[in-house]
Formats: sequence, C-alpha cells, structure tokens
Amino acid sequence: MKSAKKILEKFKSKTGQVALLIDPDKTNTMDLLSPLLKKAEFANIAYVFVGGSTVSSEDFRKTVLLIKSLTSLPVIIFPGDYQQISKEADALLYLSLLSGRNPEYLISQHVRSAQEVYQLGIEIIPTAYIIMDGGKQTAVSYISQTVPIARENQSIALNTAIAGVLQGKQLLFFDAGSGAKYTVEPELIHQVVDMLNVPVIVGGGIRSTEQLNEFKNAGAHIIVVGNKIEEDINFLLEIHAFTEGKK
Repeated sequence: MKSAKKILEKFKSKTGQVALLIDPDKTNTMDLLSPLLKKAEFANIAYVFVGGSTVSSEDFRKTVLLIKSLTSLPVIIFPGDYQQISKEADALLYLSLLSGRNPEYLISQHVRSAQEVYQLGIEIIPTAYIIMDGGKQTAVSYISQTVPIARENQSIALNTAIAGVLQGKQLLFFDAGSGAKYTVEPELIHQVVDMLNVPVIVGGGIRSTEQLNEFKNAGAHIIVVGNKIEEDINFLLEIHAFTEGKK
C-alpha cells in the first residue's frame, strides 16, 4: 500500500476545486471521453472522479485506462462497490457510508476486496461518506438500502462527520446524490469546515456557478459536478469562468 498522501495533500491545498464525475455506465468510449476531457482541462477541472452504482468491474477498469490515456488530470476512484478498483488510478476514496446503518457499506464491502486494495499501490484515502436528502431517491440510496439524512437535520449530519473524524477518517464527503433536486446545505459545509480540520467534498445537484461559489465560500475543498455536464457539456465553459475567478 502506498504511504504517500499526495492527493490528500492536494485536496487540502485550497477551497473551491472542481472535480468532474464520470460514470462508466454512461461515458466509456473514446468518442465521448476525448472531447469531454479536453474541455475539462480547459475548464481547469482539478480531478476526474470515476464511479457508478451499477458499473461492472471490467467496464470500470477499461474506462479508467481510457481516461488515463487521454488526460494527465488526477484520476480518483469514487467506488460504487468493492469491484470498482484499478491500479491505474491515482487514488481511491475508501468510503464508509456512515449516514446509513447497512453493515454492507460500513465494512462488508471493504472486507471482500481488502487484500486487493492493499496491494494496489495507489493512494488510499479513508473517507466518511454522508448522504443527504436531495429531494428524490437516488441510485446510491437505492443500491445501499439506506435512508439519507434529512436536510433539516444538520446537527445529525454534523455529529456523523465528527464521529467519522474521531474514527480516523481523513476526508468527509457530503453527497445529495446524482441528479438531486437540492444540494447539500452550504451552511452545513461551513459548520463542518469551521469545526473539523479535514478536507471536505460536496456533490449532488450542483447545476450553476452560483452554487459553486456558495460552496467555495462555505469552505468546501472539492465540489463534484456530474449530471449537469452529462446534460450540457458546455457547462464546462461556465466552470472555466468560475475557476478563472470571473464568475
């Protein structure tokens, strides 16, 4: 297992970094990935996150290889299950779904691939994964059979984050889910960042540069955008303006 923490240190380096989420079930060919990654580089995307709720291990690995052949951007595994791993990636978010009570996603998935993950030779980042209600049932809630934390229960979300850090998690990931109607509350992110000295990722339902600015101002280190770019690749042009400080 690689001990260097280059990606984690890069996560910590500043707020308002943008990550592009690629789902190999939807975007897995040269024709789709090549123009997407070129525009992502132009937009100053900081990371490419790769993962999906239902993608096969073979398709996952093929997609990671293809992405690595097309860009020098760091590729981070955001796994939907224990099979979504690849030694070609730069880091793996080792997710524990702390907002749910399903042992399958607290530890059982991890046990199944523990030896393989240990021998990958890439950076492994223990991550507290906290799902917030985004106004609709998302794939991650359905697959994991867990109930997201209600938007109004920010104290529960904050306590869950604190518990994750006390357990030794090095990263916090708050997610409203792919295609969410509502994002995570920026005020929650502000509270977490103000209290805890670990980098914070936020994703789900982010569809405007105004929202990007809200989360940057709240202190989020990484802001993940996926569905909006799947629907409109030219949103990357607006992200370019955001990363250049023009929006």
